[in-house]
Amino acid sequence: MLDLRGKKSFEVLNRFEMLKISSKEIVEVEVLDSDVDSIGYKAYADLAQLFFMKLLTPIKKDETTTLLRFQKLDTENSFHKSDSGSEKYGVESEFFNIDKTMQFSFLYHYQKALEFIDIKSKKRVLNLGVNRGDEFKVIENMLTCKEFKNINFVGIDYSSSAIEYARENFLDTNNVEFICHDINKLDELDLGKFDLIISIGTLQSSNIEFNSTFMSIYQNHLQNGGAMILGFPNCRWIDSEMIYGAKAPNYGFSELSLVLKDIHFCKKYLQQKRYRVTVTGKDYLFLTARKIV
Repeated sequence: MLDLRGKKSFEVLNRFEMLKISSKEIVEVEVLDSDVDSIGYKAYADLAQLFFMKLLTPIKKDETTTLLRFQKLDTENSFHKSDSGSEKYGVESEFFNIDKTMQFSFLYHYQKALEFIDIKSKKRVLNLGVNRGDEFKVIENMLTCKEFKNINFVGIDYSSSAIEYARENFLDTNNVEFICHDINKLDELDLGKFDLIISIGTLQSSNIEFNSTFMSIYQNHLQNGGAMILGFPNCRWIDSEMIYGAKAPNYGFSELSLVLKDIHFCKKYLQQKRYRVTVTGKDYLFLTARKIV
């Protein structure tokens, strides 16, 4: 039991930095209700993420004290540590159990991006790295049945099991097509052009050369005046928890240089093509671009 009643923020951080606990172990922390009122529960949720923990439901201890419980995540339980080719993201993978659209910080900013490009006006939508089709489900929920059926959707992913699952998930719709294919070889497909291209957390994959792939997608598959929504992960998934902060090679802490470099490249490129570009979000950073009329 840690007694952190009335402690200052730097004292709380110091105590957590000294903790030596195992995966799934729970640390109980006493805090004053006045401390919680002062900084809010969000500060403690952020504290949990910093040290790869999850904040469990608080318990009222007495008239002045609340008991906070922090459970250590299993840092070895992460799809980031897997190396199983295309099926790293397949139905049997840790990644497949993750639904990022259930996370409010993702869903809110993704919906705002779709509103920014006026999703109702689109006719053909391409999603690169579609996996099980969660991003299409968000669009379906945002639109009326008629509006959704007026749009033709194409989703591409390298995982055959994920694509098969996505097909089953949209079995009752004839305007959604899923293709199992390598994004590096899109020229092998007769895709045509689209007035919206979405790619979330895919173009940054280690087997994709980001700059050349992005430019090729823009030049060969985006309709003149079409829009783009690119999602850049600024988080890690550990033990099925979304932990804020991009993980860069050779760093033991969150480091954003590579993410910001890719965003800057895309933004500058699209602005030169007369696009209005916004960058929003938190755990996922959304670069959203629409043509300036």
